[in-house]
Amino acid sequence: MRYTIPALAVLLALPGLGHTQEMVNAEAYREALQDKFANPGTMVSDRGEILFKTKRGPKNASLEKCDFGLGAGKLEGAYAQLPRYFKDSKKVEDLESRLVTCMTKLQGFSEADVLKKVFGNQKENESNTDIEAIAMYVASLSDGVAINPPLKHAKEKEALKIGEALFFNRHGPMDFSCATCHAQDEKRIRLQELGNYAGNAKNTQDTMKTWPTYRVSHGMVRTLQSRMWDCNWQMRLPDLAYGSPGSVALISFLSHNAKGVALDLPGMKR
Repeated sequence: MRYTIPALAVLLALPGLGHTQEMVNAEAYREALQDKFANPGTMVSDRGEILFKTKRGPKNASLEKCDFGLGAGKLEGAYAQLPRYFKDSKKVEDLESRLVTCMTKLQGFSEADVLKKVFGNQKENESNTDIEAIAMYVASLSDGVAINPPLKHAKEKEALKIGEALFFNRHGPMDFSCATCHAQDEKRIRLQELGNYAGNAKNTQDTMKTWPTYRVSHGMVRTLQSRMWDCNWQMRLPDLAYGSPGSVALISFLSHNAKGVALDLPGMKR
């Protein structure tokens, strides 16, 4: 059946039909974002590679000897097996907290200097920070590798349990938890679908496989630490410290729930 433009407008204005068309448009938009050749995140990754291999800091050293869990300097597939426990730091670390460890131990930066500016501010037309670019580069070398964080060490098991507790614990002035928005199927805010990361493995996999990701609305790459911080902020909670045990535990919970899916990096989202 064919409709004139006015008739189509009337149909889309009817309850349910306009919403359906909006969702179709949203899906088409998301699909259009999947072209890796047009993904600006690749340029951020290229800059991250230069920073990773450049001798910097008080020790005039590169990060090429950083061990992300597979051995010093071995990057391919390493991101897919994070977070994990590291003997040298005696804690479970995700990609970004591990970068902080390597930048302080290998390059001699103070932790305060590394953490002074970790996220680029799109409102001030900033570019990605060095650590965001480096994280994008390291993560991109696990493109196509299945997410598979280890769960052997006692602290890895502890981080997973803490992450699960944090995900479901309601707190703060709004009495929110991560599960308030992300524990039911087909829940959304306006056109934004809210994945079920508690009981729907596919939802979790579809999200986690594309982080770090280039955010079109931000005009820059965003990392999982940024996502954790932003969710905390949206719940009106105090700032979640970069690389904190709590942030790593949440990433551990999400990573284990997404286990088995191949990473698709760099990602690109609205």
